[in-house]
Amino acid sequence: MDTEDENEAKAIYKSRIADLDDNAMLIEVPIADGSGRLKKLYIGDELSASFTTEGGMKHYFNSYVLGYQEDAVPLVRIRKPEKGDITSVQRRGYLRVTAELELSVTTKGSPPFLTKTVDVGGGGVSFHLNTDVGQRMEEGMVASFWILIPYKNGALEHVPFEGEVVRVQKLSSSQSVAMVKFVQILDVERQKLIRFCFERQFDLRKV
Repeated sequence: MDTEDENEAKAIYKSRIADLDDNAMLIEVPIADGSGRLKKLYIGDELSASFTTEGGMKHYFNSYVLGYQEDAVPLVRIRKPEKGDITSVQRRGYLRVTAELELSVTTKGSPPFLTKTVDVGGGGVSFHLNTDVGQRMEEGMVASFWILIPYKNGALEHVPFEGEVVRVQKLSSSQSVAMVKFVQILDVERQKLIRFCFERQFDLRKV
């Protein structure tokens, strides 16, 4: 069962940029997508944000609350990201990151099995196959999956999808990597994966 904190961590809010200076962005108080509920922010709160520019380029960055400013409407002052802190992804393309996540695979007529991903992205995943324990897939196969997504704040998500195997790369007599593209996934579930990829990319840049 999700706790209140976990549900809040998954919530999506919308805001508008009111002004910019050298070190900060002034944004309107965020509003919950769907319900219209205002989000109260406190100094030091960490934020995962995104914005879309003309041409369909989507940009992701992390920030935190610096303070507040009273104007015609109340504004929240957040840290302005450095250029190198922003990850940009074309609408028709998706960021892909190396990650070892738990993946459940169910094919027609066979029991499900658990494995680990090699990489994940908004358009598909790659994962390990061990034929010694009966894990076999072929190009063109369609299967049902769910993937366990851990976020930096400790929240966990199970993301379900259907995918088609586009390639199987043999590594040894018993080990292969299967590459799968999504053929059916809800947009809200895809966004969970994209959020994970963004967080992962941000962490890798700090290493």
